[in-house]
Amino acid sequence: MIFKNNKPLIRKYMLLQSIFLIATGYVNAQSAGKASKKATYVNFNSLGKQVTRYDQLGDAIDAHDGEIALFNGVYYLYGTSYDCGFEWGNKIAPFCGFKAYSSTDLVNWTDRGFLFDAKTELWQTRCDGKTYGCFRPHVIYNSKTQLYVLWINVYDNRVGYRVFTSKTPRGPFTEVAEPKLAINSDMPVAGLNNGDHDTFVDDDGTAYLAYTDWRAKGAIAIEKLTDDYLTGTGEVVKSVTQANTEAPCLFKRNGIYYVIFSDPNCGYCSGTGASYCTAKSPLGAWSAPIKISDNSCGGQPSFVSAIKVSGEMVYIFGSDLWNNAAKNEALANYYWAPLTFAADGAINPMKCEKTVTLTHSAKALSRSKQVKNKLDNTSGSSGFTTHCDIGNSLWRMQAFTAKRTGELTSLKFITSKSGYPDAGLSFELYKTGANGQISGKPISVNTIDAATIGWSPKVITVKMSGIVKAGVKYGIVVHSASTKGCYSFQYNDLAPYPGGGAAISNDSGKTFTVETNRTLRFETYVE
Repeated sequence: MIFKNNKPLIRKYMLLQSIFLIATGYVNAQSAGKASKKATYVNFNSLGKQVTRYDQLGDAIDAHDGEIALFNGVYYLYGTSYDCGFEWGNKIAPFCGFKAYSSTDLVNWTDRGFLFDAKTELWQTRCDGKTYGCFRPHVIYNSKTQLYVLWINVYDNRVGYRVFTSKTPRGPFTEVAEPKLAINSDMPVAGLNNGDHDTFVDDDGTAYLAYTDWRAKGAIAIEKLTDDYLTGTGEVVKSVTQANTEAPCLFKRNGIYYVIFSDPNCGYCSGTGASYCTAKSPLGAWSAPIKISDNSCGGQPSFVSAIKVSGEMVYIFGSDLWNNAAKNEALANYYWAPLTFAADGAINPMKCEKTVTLTHSAKALSRSKQVKNKLDNTSGSSGFTTHCDIGNSLWRMQAFTAKRTGELTSLKFITSKSGYPDAGLSFELYKTGANGQISGKPISVNTIDAATIGWSPKVITVKMSGIVKAGVKYGIVVHSASTKGCYSFQYNDLAPYPGGGAAISNDSGKTFTVETNRTLRFETYVE
């Protein structure tokens, strides 16, 4: 049974259970045998809107243009963080670093922190907005050295990459010597030489790097790596694609090698095509490209992860939903779905699945623990998406009906910022009338400083202090005096909250207009 807008279960499992099981459409149902269970993740809701994926703390997952890898029965999501406000092309934007998340079911993800400390002057110099940035963390395991090897794309050196090792897949990773590659080894330092890449380990332990040759106008090259996976060997095949491509994803299935890529290349674009080539060897010869999607399901190809799910190989295609090059790419979501293949090994055209269900062993599924808390009301967390417009005279409100009498000590709200707001985010608690308008003076007020709010949606706990009475309707009003930028909120138009609804004001809270069927994501706590 899919737990979807099930109010009794939400009340029963409380906040943490809601986050663990509902946030991404988790399924905990017996399949035909007792040894397996199913887990479902959601790409788009029934209206076709992107759905935010949360980690187990309820924060939006912030790991982009990376990959999913499987090590020792645990799935790891690696990606570039944007929470600190990195903007491509903005010279004052900081570099945020690379993050890892772990999961045993591809649905419930735990934030494992950063792969290395990116706040240092060295890494800010290499990767901040004054440069082209640093992207695409890919991790492979070397069974000979027993080290995990991380390759990232940089633009501060000649080769275009830097390499790290760690004893664990979570890091911390330590940088090793700068790698050497056959392509563009004589080009200027810090130029547009080599770009988006992928790492791949073959069945015999040989590793390869597939990478974008910018000097060849976006042709894909594949080079064999040394036995320690730390640098190239010079054995390379050039021009797997002719030009105008990027973001290669190299994998193997039934003796056939595949490379899927963005076709055409387009930085931070939504809806670029995806094509693939095949070969009998990583070093070719490679076939002519075949297109499998015109829009990569609204995103740009990021990875293909060949991973086992309940003993069966699944080839998960991932694309970054870049929001049409919006400046705050921390708000970008993800499309993940298994590829399907014809009998001859051809990749079938992509269908852009709204939801994907995978069968795992019951042993592998993530477990949550019930926690006792003072949760009084919750909107739930399934099927929410992000919008950013709170600021200046635009206010938003979520009404709720108190379930118990006592002091409302805090509320939780998921938000982020875009465009450098110049004022904090204020929360006010009011009684609301039958007409949906706020009534009287605020019962409690608190303002969160802009500097404490990140660019990726996160749960913030707002301390409040006001008495509420069971059965009485109240409104949480959220606004900001900022004259630039905006603050975001999470909303769902498919699961109306029965105790109240959302409303919007364009005149600084003087009048509110009820938004039919809309629910803002919130939680209230009453002692």
